[in-house]
Amino acid sequence: MADAAAVIRRQRGRPKAAEDKTEQNTVQSLDRAIGLLKLLAEAPGMTLSELAAASDQAAATVYRALVTLQGHGIVEIEEPGQLWHVGPGAFRIGSAFLRRSDVAERARGPMAELMQATGETVALAVETEAGVLYVAQVETRQPIRAFFPPGAQGPLHASAAGKALLAWSDEDRVRERLAQLGQPKFTSLTITSESTLLRELSRSRDKGFAVEDQEGAEGMRGVAAPIFDSAGAPVAALSVSGPAFRLSLTDVTRFGQAVREAADRVTAATGGAVG
Repeated sequence: MADAAAVIRRQRGRPKAAEDKTEQNTVQSLDRAIGLLKLLAEAPGMTLSELAAASDQAAATVYRALVTLQGHGIVEIEEPGQLWHVGPGAFRIGSAFLRRSDVAERARGPMAELMQATGETVALAVETEAGVLYVAQVETRQPIRAFFPPGAQGPLHASAAGKALLAWSDEDRVRERLAQLGQPKFTSLTITSESTLLRELSRSRDKGFAVEDQEGAEGMRGVAAPIFDSAGAPVAALSVSGPAFRLSLTDVTRFGQAVREAADRVTAATGGAVG
């Protein structure tokens, strides 16, 4: 007789009766607590009164949420000063994201080698609903450098990693993502025209890598190449970034092939199909 546990179907991610109505299916207190956590993630520490003001909630309500999160190690309080910070529990939960794929683990060696070869910061990013999310970096030792701490976010249309992810995506999907996120202007060089960006992405595919020339931040350049899954779809991107005074356009073009080769190594190591 077959083991009963083996035939029990896993429950779906939501009950059958649940409709896709966000406001009806959210827990207000949980939503507010997550909002507090996001505020803490963007600051070097906040007092109870600062959190209450920033979240537009009563101090007593904020305090109850913080104490609940503190009980799970998700936030912690620093004495003296009564400053609240993101706690180690948040890191442990967030690191589970990386376990969805071994891309980050497999990319570690190629990233370190790429940093040594180029002398600039190397980062690994994935696409999210809001743009790109940096999940790992290997920093250069240069005093002035690019910096992408794990958890930092960037724009799809104005970052090297984002442009690499878009360049190897289906054009209809690219148009859909641009319609969702827009193309906000960050610098005088940001590409804010959809048609111009599509032409740029086409050139990126021809070259094998994407270039970002001071489009996300004044004085910073980057080059990136995608990492593919088994179906040949881009699932992550490796980038090399640095200050424009040190990373010339000639350097970017020269580094582009090295970035592509490193990304292809990660693709192969994770069972992906090079696009």
